[in-house]
Amino acid sequence: MNDLTHPNEYVRGCMLRFLCKVKDEEIIGPLIPSIKACLEHRHPYVRKNAALAVFHAHRLHGENLLPDAPTIMEEFINNETDVSARRNAFLMMANEAEDLAIQYLGRNIESVSTFGDGFALLVLELTRRVCRRDPTQKSRFVRVLFQMLSSNSAAVSYEAAWTLVSLSSSPTAVRAAAVTYAKLLNGQNDNNVKLIVLERLEDLKKKHSKILQELLMDILRALSSPSPDICRKVLEVAMDIVTTRNVKDVVVTLKREVQKTTSESDSSVESKGSVYRTMLIQAIHGCATRFPEVAESVVHTLMDFISTDGDMQVIIFVRSIVEQYTDLRASILGKLLNSLSEVNTNQVMCVCLWILGEYCEDADTLKEAFETVTEQLGPPPYIIQGDDKEAQEKLAAAAADAPKMVTKNVVLADGTYATQTVYSESKIPELDNTPKLRKMIINGDIFLGSLIGSCLTKLCLRAEGVVDGLKLKKMTVDSMLIMCAIVKMAEVTVSAQRSSLADCQERITMCCRVLLDPKAKEILKKTLLNDGKETFALFLKNIKEKEAKETKKEEEEVPSTQADDLIHFRQLRSMAVQGGDVDLDDGSDLARATGYTDSGSLLTTELSHVYQLSGFADPVYAEAFVTVHDYDIVLEILVINRTPDTLANLTVELSIMGDMKIVERPQAQTIGPLDQATLRASIKVSSTETGHIFGTIVYENASTGERGYINLNDIHMDIMDYIRPATCTDEAFRSMWAEFEWENKVAISTSISNLLEFLNHIVTSTNMTCLTPHESQEQGSFLAANLYARSVFGEDALVNVSVEKKEDNDGKLAGYIRIRSKTQGIALSLGDRIT
Repeated sequence: MNDLTHPNEYVRGCMLRFLCKVKDEEIIGPLIPSIKACLEHRHPYVRKNAALAVFHAHRLHGENLLPDAPTIMEEFINNETDVSARRNAFLMMANEAEDLAIQYLGRNIESVSTFGDGFALLVLELTRRVCRRDPTQKSRFVRVLFQMLSSNSAAVSYEAAWTLVSLSSSPTAVRAAAVTYAKLLNGQNDNNVKLIVLERLEDLKKKHSKILQELLMDILRALSSPSPDICRKVLEVAMDIVTTRNVKDVVVTLKREVQKTTSESDSSVESKGSVYRTMLIQAIHGCATRFPEVAESVVHTLMDFISTDGDMQVIIFVRSIVEQYTDLRASILGKLLNSLSEVNTNQVMCVCLWILGEYCEDADTLKEAFETVTEQLGPPPYIIQGDDKEAQEKLAAAAADAPKMVTKNVVLADGTYATQTVYSESKIPELDNTPKLRKMIINGDIFLGSLIGSCLTKLCLRAEGVVDGLKLKKMTVDSMLIMCAIVKMAEVTVSAQRSSLADCQERITMCCRVLLDPKAKEILKKTLLNDGKETFALFLKNIKEKEAKETKKEEEEVPSTQADDLIHFRQLRSMAVQGGDVDLDDGSDLARATGYTDSGSLLTTELSHVYQLSGFADPVYAEAFVTVHDYDIVLEILVINRTPDTLANLTVELSIMGDMKIVERPQAQTIGPLDQATLRASIKVSSTETGHIFGTIVYENASTGERGYINLNDIHMDIMDYIRPATCTDEAFRSMWAEFEWENKVAISTSISNLLEFLNHIVTSTNMTCLTPHESQEQGSFLAANLYARSVFGEDALVNVSVEKKEDNDGKLAGYIRIRSKTQGIALSLGDRIT
């Protein structure tokens, strides 16, 4: 009582805050007059805490202590000028006298924007609560929601936009909310805020895509973010709403971003690296495939990047455009021939040679292609000579120059600044003038050598009847010499592709027979010249049909609630009622937070994680329910006393094996005769390695004083609790496959006789994603596929399946499954799972 009348306002305020934690009516009752008097104190710190104390007392004891609290609070809020005190008073009215709060809001609707962020968030909470209970009240709050969209506070404007979309599906409301989201996306520096806003935009896209099309260019402005994750999400949202009206502007923006990636002065682009360039190229590829009118404008621009680290995506894009748009072939082939000397990687060079061999048809293009390829190859032989060795030694000496240290300021992914120190090497002078294609062959690339032979053979076959006889004979002789030199190189050079020597010899021998033997030419000419293009065209057609089916399936999505569905009461079920596109209820968020996001039976999920620890004949029966949620394992151990005596100091002593740590150990219990108790333990996990939990139950018999011990069964932690399906590009898969050092090679032994059925079984049992597309109609005796997954700890798991159906083995499957990862544990655990 003395503190409530103390002359120091901070003493009064602290006591009022303390009273908010007191629940005893006998203590609070005598203090009510002093609390009311504090509502009129001169200092706002006292008044705002007095309002909270009144709210607390009225909520706990209602009409007994403060029957006139709503009236007092209404009078108080009308005269209050302090932002915090007004907010606390409105909090009391919104929870205890809702009608008075709505009336006050209606009288002061023009001034709400000046009442502070806390007051605005309370208004939004009141709006959601009222409209969830009575949807007919929506019209009373729409005006104030539109007003809050322009708030200077990001939290208020975001909550207002979300609430507005929940209340109304009218184009005006959705457009206003989308504009607010776009402003937040481009106005906030926090990456977490950007990702949350992009999730909301993706939800809007499902039902209001036409409205988002108007804001597409504003959304694409977020590509300036230094975070590749945000750029990826922006492209995912934007590419689905591209139309014929805005595709040209989108392509111009994407081309400008691609060109920025070559600028060394843009530090934000540098930090995103080649991943960002690959994403942009894939997005442009998608636009060109869907909208043919922009293909010509982008293909030549992208071909300038054929020598960069995004070259594989560029050449795949060029390959599909050459097949789909015949009128662009001449210009693309000319550009490709000019760029052939700039190709740096062997895989890209293989695709370039395949394109030249399949699509060069007229005399001029055939001559130019043959001359370009032979010029890049140079004269045989293709074995390292003295001049080549000398040039390589000079190049190595130049590369040994001391690097220079450069310090510069960069913008990190979270928007903060940092100082980056890098070692910058001086540019190595080009001492070696050997063409890159010749270098690749001399270094022992047998695959590329086979493809060169195939390309030259196709060019010679297509030149028949188009090129004059003397020129054709010269082309044939040159091709024969080059192919013989390639076989000689494959026989002499020691490389990683040495095992492919027999295939290379067989392939090039066939090409030589086609050029020399008229009968072989008559049999194989059609196969060599037509079947490759036809198969590739069918591949592109299947991809297009698959994308069309997926799009159609998304468009034909059934409503979430049917007219004749039963009404579900939230209090009687575990999940929230799904009443709209964006439910005002937070039940779905709670479900995601607890890990139960699927629609399966919760009981079935729990039963699959129950482990029996002791036998039914033991004095103490124990079983554990294991809950795994990312980094945490929670054990709920049910202990049942099966004896007629009281067991004192019963303890479950746990031990672990693996990369785990016990955070909370079970407490000792005293259990009566035939009674039971539930003990709880928490374990932290830091990696995906296989773990074991084992332990002992220790107890004392209260009547005899004897100590007893029961050894418990082990709990084997399943790696599937941590593995999540994921996707990556072929280039990233190959790069990780070469980098990871741990490999587990598992021989295939199965009763399954169908190749695709076996692959689906492996995908299901390992919870991985198959990166290699396969159709159910495929027939064959051999199958190869790459699988990929990522653990919750960010660890990558790579699997290569190579299986063959051998007729001499009663049709059984044989082969190997190779698992690679950065750590040994995940490779061994996945191998155990497969076997």
